[in-house]
Amino acid sequence: MAPKTPKKVLRDILEDLKDADFQKFRVELLERKDGVKTSQVEGKGFLDVADVMVSVYTEKKVLLVADEILREIRCHGAADELAEAAKKAGFPYQGGSSGEAKEAKQESLRSPDAASGEEEHFVDQHMVELVQRVTSIAPILDKLLKAKIMQDETYDEISALPTCQAKMRALYRGPLKGGKRCKDVFYEILEELEPFLIKDLMGK
Repeated sequence: MAPKTPKKVLRDILEDLKDADFQKFRVELLERKDGVKTSQVEGKGFLDVADVMVSVYTEKKVLLVADEILREIRCHGAADELAEAAKKAGFPYQGGSSGEAKEAKQESLRSPDAASGEEEHFVDQHMVELVQRVTSIAPILDKLLKAKIMQDETYDEISALPTCQAKMRALYRGPLKGGKRCKDVFYEILEELEPFLIKDLMGK
């Protein structure tokens, strides 16, 4: 059997991702803004995405980048599998099996949603659609600030971002990681300000 290359290792991991997680992976990949273009990955499958990532990041760095993205979208199990597969194939990297990565995984398991055994929260389940389709971002930020879901400094940083999509991604990366209460408040605000969007997503 031919030895696995970093591209092959990456392909195997991406192939096993759920469709929703793969969508989140592509969104996060584009959000990095470090060389990958929308036209290269939008609507593409795991084979094409793996090819693009190797081309942009090189085989030396691509697995570490993939690990970072997987952990950012909370696919810690896939990230651990990637680290193990990379190690077996002779391409170990700092990330997957590090203490920091294990800590991140444990933190995820201790999160309110996971600890209570509840289903995935609505705002997590529909992250891709919300990032792309929410438009009334300014009043949403105002209400999140008033509800003390974020501090003034975070509010200013997110408000300064150039697009609605960038602001939404920043919300997911920051304030919405605060647990179930933060997501519940965010959902209630969306119900008030984006009722038609929420109704559409609820029907899916």
